[in-house]
Amino acid sequence: MSANQPLTLWQRWVRQPQKIWLRRALFQIHLWSGIAAGLYILMISITGSVLVYWNELYRAVTPAPIVSHGSGPRLTDAQIAAAAKRAYPGYRVMRINRPPNPDQAASIILQRGNREKHRFFDVRTGADLGDSVTTGMRVVGFILDLHDNLLAGERGRSVNGAGACVALALAISGLVIWWPGSMTWRRSLTLPRGSGFTRGGWKGLTWHLHSAIGIWTFAFVFIFGLSGLYLCFPEPFQDIADRLQPITGPTRRVPFVDQVIYWLAYLHFGRIGGIGIPCKGPGFCDQATKATWAFFGLAPAAMFVTGAIMWWNRVLRPRLGRTKPVPARRGTEPIRA
Repeated sequence: MSANQPLTLWQRWVRQPQKIWLRRALFQIHLWSGIAAGLYILMISITGSVLVYWNELYRAVTPAPIVSHGSGPRLTDAQIAAAAKRAYPGYRVMRINRPPNPDQAASIILQRGNREKHRFFDVRTGADLGDSVTTGMRVVGFILDLHDNLLAGERGRSVNGAGACVALALAISGLVIWWPGSMTWRRSLTLPRGSGFTRGGWKGLTWHLHSAIGIWTFAFVFIFGLSGLYLCFPEPFQDIADRLQPITGPTRRVPFVDQVIYWLAYLHFGRIGGIGIPCKGPGFCDQATKATWAFFGLAPAAMFVTGAIMWWNRVLRPRLGRTKPVPARRGTEPIRA
């Protein structure tokens, strides 16, 4: 190529992408979209990492079994329901749950209007033994409902689907923006020596952290976003799978596209115990997988925090600096910078 021959757009992108206006425009879209959706992404990221340990959390907050030590005969469901109504006048008994151990306290759900009570009752005496749903169980349930449905049922799940689309767009656009050029891309994978407070200050440190975290966690964030989108809107995914690999007759073989969808959903949670998982049940493999998912699940939160700091440095701080009063000399009025 002649030295005077202009570079093509692709060559400019490969060598010096910072000078391409499209990249600068994409950076602005990425920046403002990230800030607009930032608090949502922060919440989803943190609650998702917590819920990796859903089983452990639920076991920890579930009350210990209460066993009746009375000598009388066990009460029937009708007798327990009558005891519950006497204890809570005006309430209807909606459900009676008896555990496998016949001497263990029965769990009863009572309702009056929009109010519900979950209580334990002794299966021999009919005595009220306390709340069957602890505060810890309510907190864990709140976190689960917040993450899955934004506390708004099906409407909240639809909003979560839109949020997953935003997360995917941010991940892909961030990958495009990250590319620093063919000469320096390796250095952008790590924090370079002398970065931080000696090279670019804390602003430079924030930029390098944002870039390094984004590129090293891209695959996890992409999987989280795509699987989250599937969990919110499974029907379109299944329709596409049926079109790509329709089942024309009876078969025992699971279609490949259905296996992909299965793994897409399963990879969202990072829990051991599914079909085809090489290690099953509790143990080091299980805990290592959960720890990995919980750690990388915090990547979107870290990206928001570092991105918000960069937004402060690039946008808010300069604007506030232009409106900050400049100290005036004695005898003069303050002026605006």
